[in-house]
Amino acid sequence: MKKFLIIFFIFFLFTTVYAKEENTLTIAYPVNAGPLNPHLYNPNQMYAQIMVYDSLVRYTADGIMPSLAESWNISDDGLVYTFRLRSAKFSDGSPVTAESIVMNFNAVMQNKARHSWIALVNMIESFSAKDEKTFILKLSKPYNLTLKELSIARPFRILAPSGFLDNKDTSKGIKAPVGSGPWKLIETKLGEYDIFERNEYYWGQKPKYKYVKVLVLPDANSRIIALETGKIDMLLGEGSFTIENFVRLSKSKDIAAYKSEPRVTNMIAFNTARNNTKDVNVRKAVIMAVNKENIIKYILLNQEIRAEHIFNPELEYCNTGIIPYEYNINKANALLENAGWKKKGLYREKDGRILSIDMHYIGIDPKQKAIAEIIQADLIKAGIKLNLIAEESTIFYSLQANGSFDMIFNKTWGPPFDPGTFTGSMRKPAHADYQAQSGLKEKTYIDKIIGELLISDNNVFIAEKYHEILNILHNEAVYLPISYELDLALIRKDKVKNFQFGNMVSEFMLHILEPAND
Repeated sequence: MKKFLIIFFIFFLFTTVYAKEENTLTIAYPVNAGPLNPHLYNPNQMYAQIMVYDSLVRYTADGIMPSLAESWNISDDGLVYTFRLRSAKFSDGSPVTAESIVMNFNAVMQNKARHSWIALVNMIESFSAKDEKTFILKLSKPYNLTLKELSIARPFRILAPSGFLDNKDTSKGIKAPVGSGPWKLIETKLGEYDIFERNEYYWGQKPKYKYVKVLVLPDANSRIIALETGKIDMLLGEGSFTIENFVRLSKSKDIAAYKSEPRVTNMIAFNTARNNTKDVNVRKAVIMAVNKENIIKYILLNQEIRAEHIFNPELEYCNTGIIPYEYNINKANALLENAGWKKKGLYREKDGRILSIDMHYIGIDPKQKAIAEIIQADLIKAGIKLNLIAEESTIFYSLQANGSFDMIFNKTWGPPFDPGTFTGSMRKPAHADYQAQSGLKEKTYIDKIIGELLISDNNVFIAEKYHEILNILHNEAVYLPISYELDLALIRKDKVKNFQFGNMVSEFMLHILEPAND
């Protein structure tokens, strides 16, 4: 009996150490955090990479602020950045030094091709440690987005030397996710949960919670039930719940519902080099045939703002005055008729082929599915057959990258990426935008303009070039903007207080949250 009691007591301690309400914040997410390699992408989740790893600088609504670098200066020619590091430690207790920053930049540059979607990677000429606390970064050309791109979730986050494999090549993996951020990952159970513990060496304000437990709940309804029953304390992050549930729970006395300012543009990309979407008349007709008001009202429940442009005009350089395409099914039909697409029964035909378009969406994303279905119904009125194809997320993103689509869901990345980094990435075949634009006769010219504006410090010149690029993409009907999307969050009032959205879409700000009873 005594032996049984001892075993039971040990088991009780093990299962409750993370469950003390006053010490643990419990949330849910569709997938595990992943191995948390700071220099790689999926399956590493960005919110968790930001929790564990710091960058040299931090993006905020007020501009670039210090992080691991407490100060910096830029040479007059814009080529040399000298960062002075603060006195900080990694979660293993080792110091953050300029040599550790060099190790990380070496790892990123060894895998340069993988990161080439970030223009900064292609601008880096050299980097070095002047002394223990001084890191020097030298560029081949001035680049006006340098500090912003150093602040993003990946790949410029800093791993402790103890986290590297012996070969120092993080493209092959890491030994352990050891960073200097406010949290450290201490336990993962695949398909069940991830547990983060407060990093007691964190240089900034220590989190109020001792632990964050992230339950892996792939089903959106399961996540909502977990919130309503108090199994979890909050839900946030893209796809964590449906808009219907957000609207419903925003009326609950137990739940606080939060909405951010508009962050990203939710849109459809057309492949200008493939099948029937090669025809600009088809692309324009699709845009004019889609009733976005119905999508905003019935699918997005007026929780997002109707979009007419690739970038929100409130963003710097993006208020170009472009006149949007109007919703007009009669004009859409007339445009197709004049382009030789003749109605034969339900659908149009030309040169013996049906006006048929494949559209890909992520199968487990209920919002994409609903929007796709309403677009499909709208296009029938123009005689266009839209074939909806549900994809697993990994396959979906591979289709974006390799161009195997006619139409595909796409979105901008929000701050600090828009418009600069997102526009810069259009020149690389790693995302849907390069492939969408690949059939344009102006594609080479577009890429040239992008390269020019990214290295300019003349705001008038930059604004003129953005205006030119955005006009070309609009006139060629490369995108169907749907909505300016907001971040949403649902918080149990009895569990959590002091909630605020991060400055980046993937930044969850869990380190500033407090238990409601404090």
